[in-house]
Amino acid sequence: MKPLNSLLFVPASRPERIAKALNAGADAVIVDLEDAVAPGEKDAARAALAAALDAAHPVMVRINAADTPWFPADLELLAHSGIAAVVLPKAEHAEDVAVVHHAAGGKSVLPLIESAHGFEQRQALAHAEGVQRLIFGHIDFQADMGMRATEDELLPFRVALVLASRLADILPPIDGVTTALDDADLLRSDALRARRLGFGGKLCIHPRQVAVVKQCFAPDADEIAWARRVIAADAAAGGAALAVDGKMVDKPVVLRAQAILAEALARD
Repeated sequence: MKPLNSLLFVPASRPERIAKALNAGADAVIVDLEDAVAPGEKDAARAALAAALDAAHPVMVRINAADTPWFPADLELLAHSGIAAVVLPKAEHAEDVAVVHHAAGGKSVLPLIESAHGFEQRQALAHAEGVQRLIFGHIDFQADMGMRATEDELLPFRVALVLASRLADILPPIDGVTTALDDADLLRSDALRARRLGFGGKLCIHPRQVAVVKQCFAPDADEIAWARRVIAADAAAGGAALAVDGKMVDKPVVLRAQAILAEALARD
């Protein structure tokens, strides 16, 4: 399975940008019917998206939240073969995930955790049928919580979503956006932190963010070389205790090395 590390948003109200987004190198494109579209333009944006969808180049779609007046009409769009998966914003109830999963004909659903209630229901959402992985909408989450947070204050919430995903045996979660478009250092720092915490990817809001995010989540040459040394040493040891680069190697270290090589192979 190809990695899904970089997910690039494009407004549904600008369908002419979908092709550009698909060519930007992101692992997935999310066409946004929610935050990127003004209330008075929802119906027109949905119609424009329906006309632009192409089964040969499927995209994800972020629909409007279940408690909005646009949700029923969004559901009618989801069976289109040009839609690969559905992002459900303001996710708080597993029942809403089931409705979306059914309307989409069994396609994967990615719940966006953006509120205190959504966070509290993270286990139920992670275990809901059809859920591929969770997404942390940290900006909306801070607003809902009344937080004036730096990244340190958000750390326990991020770790909890990684843990919930692991317990549900789904893919690692996706971290939220970096809003600074011209600060590559901040983007890199945000992406590397997410990777260290166990996230599997990050949302992007501009094509120029994609390459940085993909680089941060990909095993680098040093990691791959280390993993190969570990695997070779483990095979040669025949089950005996061993050390690589002056450090003890046991089963968890071997498993980590295997995971790095598997990820590198998936990118080839």
